[in-house]
Amino acid sequence: MTSMTSMTSMTSKTSPSPDDRILLRLGHSPDPDDAFMWWPLFGIDGEGPEIVSSRFRFEQVEIDIEAANRRAEIGPDRLEITAFSCGQYPRVAGHYAITACGSSMGEGYGPKLVAARPMAMSELAAARPRIAIPGNRTTAAMTLGLRLQGIDYEAVETPFEEVGDRVLSGLVDAGVVIHEGQLTYEADGLHLVEDLGAWWWAETGEPLPLGVNAVRRDLEQLHGEGTLQEIAGLLERSVGFAIEHRDRSVSYAMGFGRGVPRETADRFIELYVNQLTVDAGARGLSAVNRLLTAAADAGLVPVVDQIDFVRGTTMAEEG
Repeated sequence: MTSMTSMTSMTSKTSPSPDDRILLRLGHSPDPDDAFMWWPLFGIDGEGPEIVSSRFRFEQVEIDIEAANRRAEIGPDRLEITAFSCGQYPRVAGHYAITACGSSMGEGYGPKLVAARPMAMSELAAARPRIAIPGNRTTAAMTLGLRLQGIDYEAVETPFEEVGDRVLSGLVDAGVVIHEGQLTYEADGLHLVEDLGAWWWAETGEPLPLGVNAVRRDLEQLHGEGTLQEIAGLLERSVGFAIEHRDRSVSYAMGFGRGVPRETADRFIELYVNQLTVDAGARGLSAVNRLLTAAADAGLVPVVDQIDFVRGTTMAEEG
């Protein structure tokens, strides 16, 4: 684990003038679990943030996960803090460090490979299927590539919210659904071919790391030693506050659920804001290493030399 010298950050709701503080843009995908975690840094309902720093102020940037993947890789305007797909990390490791909190990991569940009719994997794989994926850089696409090693298929890059419709319309033979689509696909008239997270669990016994949260490495040089750990500590406090005030957090997150009932949004948050989100720890690090090693061995991503997590002061002391 990365351990860096701590810098003290005030966390009362009384703050200096925002203009005097360093702006940190935090990018997250527009789905309930991310919204649930980070609202305490921005504030809601016209109120100020619940987690306040004497050095930093936060700006919310809603960004599709594939757009976040590409922005982190290509730049030049890389966000200071951002979510991106775990499968994208090998391409951006020189620019970003993963934080120990904020990851989305499926423990025996994950993106769903679906079709318009009941279908076994063997039938789908038999004749070069066209499969809609929610972005070439997503972990969902990478995991599909691991599952279908040796099978000839065409990956059709598709906006995540259109995957189900394209499957039902017959434009593709199958598709991989993410976000709340993992819970609503049956109601949408789709049929499960395979749960990729369940497949990965059966193969490895490891959770499937889907999205990670990361901070830009150069912030340490720009703002002083210990900056990354200080920021990670604020992120940890945000997740903790959101969990402690769950009803309020879920109510806010509902606005990112694309019309799903509260029960569905709450269930999605329960699945992907779990103990590994609070602190991925050694188990989360093992899961990330296992997945990216397998993907690199399969030629799906570049080899990454080392993976470590940035932790806030409290976590670093406990770890």
